[in-house]
Amino acid sequence: PPKDILRPMNKHGSFFMGKIITITAGHSNTDPGACNGMHREADKAQDMRNIVAYYLKQNGIEIRTDGEGKGNLALSKAVGLIKGSAVAVEFHCNAANSKAAKGVEALSQIKDKAISQRLCKAVADVMGSPLRGDRGWKPENSGQHHRLAYVAQGGIILELFFISNDEELAIWEDRKWLVGKAVAQVLTEV
Repeated sequence: PPKDILRPMNKHGSFFMGKIITITAGHSNTDPGACNGMHREADKAQDMRNIVAYYLKQNGIEIRTDGEGKGNLALSKAVGLIKGSAVAVEFHCNAANSKAAKGVEALSQIKDKAISQRLCKAVADVMGSPLRGDRGWKPENSGQHHRLAYVAQGGIILELFFISNDEELAIWEDRKWLVGKAVAQVLTEV
């Protein structure tokens, strides 16, 4: 059969033409990020990266990642993966002093506001979480943030849930594969 028949199509009926999606995991073994007991942000971010990578590969999407399994590159190297990507997303978990804080948000440049909102809605729909900010989107300088290297290079930081909220953490553990599938679907449609 012609090669075009074997290539996946997007929802608009056009073929994916060399689109590259970059997905990375925030934090690492040297900087585990926020923690809730034995639960570390770095581990949750790596799980999401691995799950989303699995689904994107199933859809024939070319991906770049900062590692596999429990490894990932330092931020200084992860930002180098962004250039030339249709979209780049780094996964994180939010944390707050109040265990009641919850929700999903994405920090990005204004050019990525719409995709950030779609990503947040996909996560919120699966987890039943509220959207923070402007339907999930926040500029990189919101709150305690000032200038984020990943966002400055054109990527999106997706804060999946509050690791400090025991209820959201339990929902994440129960539904992470569904969350990953929903995120991958949004990225497939970019």
